[in-house]
Amino acid sequence: MSRAVLSLGSNLGDRAASLRTAVAALGDHVIAVSGVYETPPWGGPGPDGRESPPYLNAVVLAVDDGDDPYAWLARARELERAAGRERDPSWQYAPRTLDVDVITVWADDGTPVRSEDPDLVLPHPRAHQRAFVLRPWLDIQPYAQLPGRGWVYDLVRADPVAADLTNLRPCADLSLEP
Repeated sequence: MSRAVLSLGSNLGDRAASLRTAVAALGDHVIAVSGVYETPPWGGPGPDGRESPPYLNAVVLAVDDGDDPYAWLARARELERAAGRERDPSWQYAPRTLDVDVITVWADDGTPVRSEDPDLVLPHPRAHQRAFVLRPWLDIQPYAQLPGRGWVYDLVRADPVAADLTNLRPCADLSLEP
């Protein structure tokens, strides 16, 4: 059995519905769901100068009977496909109906899975820099550690993440609980 931390984000269409649908589709795999945070877009304007709209972000802790980290990637891509996500190769941070990132995976024995495969780098190579991942993660695992980077609590208190925390707006009126 493996455990994974998945980051969910949406900034197109009914953002809350996209996140709720993804959590519901994960079904019995879900152990915990963070609160929802509205955050500014990541990565700046697109090639046409157009700014991306704000995101709703959350984090999910999930389990699976299998021990294959690629199953988590396949599940993430299927959730994105079901939400109508279209990838724009000219704009890495293009607006999206749903973005699901596999942040980290632990094997059955609790060992963090490491991968340098370009299709699945684990732990996620930029998670330690993203307030929109780390802050929601603390909602569901206050003593979480990002493998190779340290305690999530410490990461959110250090720059560049600490500076970004002021840009996160908790959405207490939204719940993604299944």
